Amino acid sequence: MRRALRRARDGVALDEVEAGVLLQARGTDLVDLCASAARVRDQGLVAAGRPGVITYSKKVFIPLTRLCRDRCHYCTFATTPGRVPAPFLSIDEVLEIAEAGRALGCKEALFTLGDRPEDRWDAAKQWLEEAGYDSTLDYVRAVSIRVLEATGLLPHLNPGVMSWQEMARLKPVSPSMGMMLETTSREIFENRSGAHFGSPDKDPEVRLRVLEDAGRSSIPFTTGILIGIGESPADRVESLFAIRRTSRAYRGIQEVIVQNFRAKPDTAMARRPDAEMDELIATVAVARLVLGPAVRLQAPPNLIDDQFSRVLAAGIDDWGGVSPLTPDHVNPERPWPQIDELTARTAEAGFTLAERLTIYPEFVRAGEPWLDPRLRAHVDALADPVTGLARPDALPVGRPWQEPEEPASGPNGPGGLTSSGRTDLATSIDTEGRTADRRSDFLDVYGDWDSLRSRIRAPRKFESDVMAALRIAERNPGSLDGSAALSLMTATGAELDAVCALADSVRADVNGDDVTYVVNRNINFTNVCYTGCRFCAFAQRRTDADAYSLSTDEVAQRARVAWDLGATEVCMQGGIDPELPGTAYFDLVRAIRGAVPEMHIHAFSPMEVVNGATRANLSISEWLSAAKEAGLSSIPGTAAEILDDDVRWVLTKGKLPTAAWIEVVTTAHRLGIPSSSTMMYGHVDTPEHWVAHLALLRKLQGETGGFTEFVPLPFIHTNSPIYLAGLARAGATYDENRAVHAMARLMLHRSIDNVQTSWVKLGIEGTRAMLRGGANDLGGTLMEETISRMAGSEFGSYKTVADIEEITDGIGRPVVQRTTVYGPVDPERHAAAKAFNGLANLPLFASKA
Repeated sequence: MRRALRRARDGVALDEVEAGVLLQARGTDLVDLCASAARVRDQGLVAAGRPGVITYSKKVFIPLTRLCRDRCHYCTFATTPGRVPAPFLSIDEVLEIAEAGRALGCKEALFTLGDRPEDRWDAAKQWLEEAGYDSTLDYVRAVSIRVLEATGLLPHLNPGVMSWQEMARLKPVSPSMGMMLETTSREIFENRSGAHFGSPDKDPEVRLRVLEDAGRSSIPFTTGILIGIGESPADRVESLFAIRRTSRAYRGIQEVIVQNFRAKPDTAMARRPDAEMDELIATVAVARLVLGPAVRLQAPPNLIDDQFSRVLAAGIDDWGGVSPLTPDHVNPERPWPQIDELTARTAEAGFTLAERLTIYPEFVRAGEPWLDPRLRAHVDALADPVTGLARPDALPVGRPWQEPEEPASGPNGPGGLTSSGRTDLATSIDTEGRTADRRSDFLDVYGDWDSLRSRIRAPRKFESDVMAALRIAERNPGSLDGSAALSLMTATGAELDAVCALADSVRADVNGDDVTYVVNRNINFTNVCYTGCRFCAFAQRRTDADAYSLSTDEVAQRARVAWDLGATEVCMQGGIDPELPGTAYFDLVRAIRGAVPEMHIHAFSPMEVVNGATRANLSISEWLSAAKEAGLSSIPGTAAEILDDDVRWVLTKGKLPTAAWIEVVTTAHRLGIPSSSTMMYGHVDTPEHWVAHLALLRKLQGETGGFTEFVPLPFIHTNSPIYLAGLARAGATYDENRAVHAMARLMLHRSIDNVQTSWVKLGIEGTRAMLRGGANDLGGTLMEETISRMAGSEFGSYKTVADIEEITDGIGRPVVQRTTVYGPVDPERHAAAKAFNGLANLPLFASKA
């Protein structure tokens, strides 16, 4: 104990053993512990610009439904359908409560409800169906919008366990969300006598996943622990460290609540003793030391009796939500202190009480990506623009909530985007370059770099037998897997030469000597994106010098120019901009289809598909069907990176998981929408990942047959954030590039016939080497390319037909223009394509830029 207390006084980071020891502090040891915790809290308040200020939120509690599919043994909030007038409050009832709270100066509407009651109670399911809602969460979204529009109160949503897609649907209607972790104890969850037994949503792994997904989605999130429900001190420590890991990784935990158990009559735990006050004080202090100065820490003031000064001394800096109108529906026997009393008690301890909003000041000031633009006006109306705290004189007023406005229709159909920013980047990237090597929010948007280092796995040593693996490959290359595939993937020297020679022989058998290419134009309609992909140098903050968006008409015009220059395809992708209108993707496709009816539209990565489907509240299948009806021809299989979530969550903060990528491409294939397939390699991955990725693509192709080609994408490191932060290596080596292309040819034999090589990433000589080692396709002429060029590629943004012919002339192979799906091209298209010599040389494009 003495050693742990000394280390706490010295400001040394505690390990889990020391934290567990300090939980036992009592008497003078507890006073000593609290003093250390208070110092950490005070440092955090100074850093936040509000020294000596303790915050709270003036809120109204809205018990949307008291039905729940869980059976927590301590809960009196959840009940049965026969004990409530209706399964859900109606919208009118919700607005009546919200309006009464607004009249009393409340600024937050806290929605309290049980988890997915329709899964357990037929009455809840029937009520939702009759009201026209598919789920409780759909109703939560709808009623949140009504509260925003009718009262101006800011919703804070506590609907329990949610998927990341569901959180994405709720983020535009709620500045913050929350879910108590409660505990990581599996014993409490799995044992029949445990407090969480029979409650599927209280699985610790599920709840930790929610915290991670909220962080990846840049949602200001509230969580916490519940002490005294049967967990051990070690469980409490483990829970706090789990919260800390998520907080550090994503910086999205806006507050942590330490709540003490209070026994309630008519529950299975009615006779369990309450958590002792010393126990609570020690846990609060340890939480402060573990979580650090930047995390806001709260203890509910209605559960601490009159121990205000002790709880403050233990290191909290927030009292949570206090309502002048409604009770704490979870602890109805414990009334809230009056705000005047809370102010006085806080002042007695030497602090000033200040009102905040449901979204904490740090996130108010940061804005995007934490605050959805659809909520900006609602929050700004109540927030002090300097401090981010609540304006004491502000009274909420209902304001319209709507999806981003769509501009008036243009000549190519309804608008959806407007041009802004550096719209000439397609050509000026080659002459002027990028303005800076990183976006302006580099230090914040990607989460904590240091927390990622432990997730990066070094290549594993293994016994390699290249010659035995080659014999397998010669007999049946498409069967390569496991250690044999890994042996060939890591071959060097003469053995690598043999692998590449075999791959080239297989290529000749499958494709002949023709090297194919497509005449296309890349159209990246915006680079504004807040997803937080740590490898991406293309994405920009809206206010960055290199940020831009293209109007729908501009996109259609670029497609028209491309057709006139012989293109048969436009490849269209863009950033995940929260201000995009919900119909933007469909509008873009319709505009191109209207301007150039015969153009093949190869558009929207799986990430964009998921974003579009989420925003439109459609299933993936419904969204893709609608896109196909609008004129979509195929989708790029980008956003794959490495199809292993352990790698993906290092590479990206908020991108879709592997399962979602698979769902998108396989659904597209079933709907008759083909796609390419890709792999970005050479960063924080290993050859094992490459082999597994290829094997997964092979499996998917066997199920759907919808992949047109495989495109290996070497990581361009120069301006990549994850490289600038020192986590990624400087791309793949020359031998690794050869191995990946060769192994793609071998492992995907009789599965995916076309293996593409990227001239924009590898240059002419690198491309020729890949064509000698299994590749048969050069991809597109592009006309414009900004993604790789923004990352630091030095090989230009377009190729003319003459340039393409020069590449293949150097290896003595014929070159053939193809369509997107590898069909023949009309001679008229080919003749037009041969005249292209760069967009910058076109008067029309120059005037547009």
